[in-house]
Amino acid sequence: MQGVAVDRRVQALSGLFLASGAAGLMYQVSWQRLLFAAFGSDLLSVTIIVSAFMAGLGLGAMAGGAAADRWPTRALALFCACEAAIGAFGLVSHWLLPAAGDAFVTADTFTVAVVNFLLVLAPALLMGATLPILVTHLARLWRHVGEATGTLYAVNTVGAAAGALLPTFWLLHHMGLADVIRLAAATNLVVAAVAGLWLGAWSVPAEPLAQAARRDGEGQ
Repeated sequence: MQGVAVDRRVQALSGLFLASGAAGLMYQVSWQRLLFAAFGSDLLSVTIIVSAFMAGLGLGAMAGGAAADRWPTRALALFCACEAAIGAFGLVSHWLLPAAGDAFVTADTFTVAVVNFLLVLAPALLMGATLPILVTHLARLWRHVGEATGTLYAVNTVGAAAGALLPTFWLLHHMGLADVIRLAAATNLVVAAVAGLWLGAWSVPAEPLAQAARRDGEGQ
């Protein structure tokens, strides 16, 4: 029975992370279009959004891993905080990004690019932090670091693919750009709420991650 309960928790966490991945790419597609207003539909706007996301995901993963190592028993709370912060930024991003472009309309192109890069970098850092944080929690729950990492990475990638396709081929044909961004933000907030209120009620035995990793290695 305990194993079944754990499997259900793993499935629930995986579903939440799939939704989180979808929201992340919905932001990327939508913010790309917002940057068109500042730079036009050219290579520069594409470079800014992709560079900010890649830099944010990489640096965020490093920061998230360090935070999870320091507070392993609070990993789920950290994940909820990241998701809530991403959602909060998403709610204001549809006017914040254009406003930043307007505020620096007289500045040179490089300055405007740096401002927009930094704005997109902030939520991307939080997105990157969610994977190692959630892996830490799931590894303590599931006792298998390798499987936890593989499962979460896989479902998040599937969610990201859906998040890239949905706005392009369906959502933007039926709703405005701001509404798509609000939908992504709502997804993050729901993920944070469900993880905090529902999954947070599930206690995870306090066990050093290193022991789980060692057992995982022995099992292989």
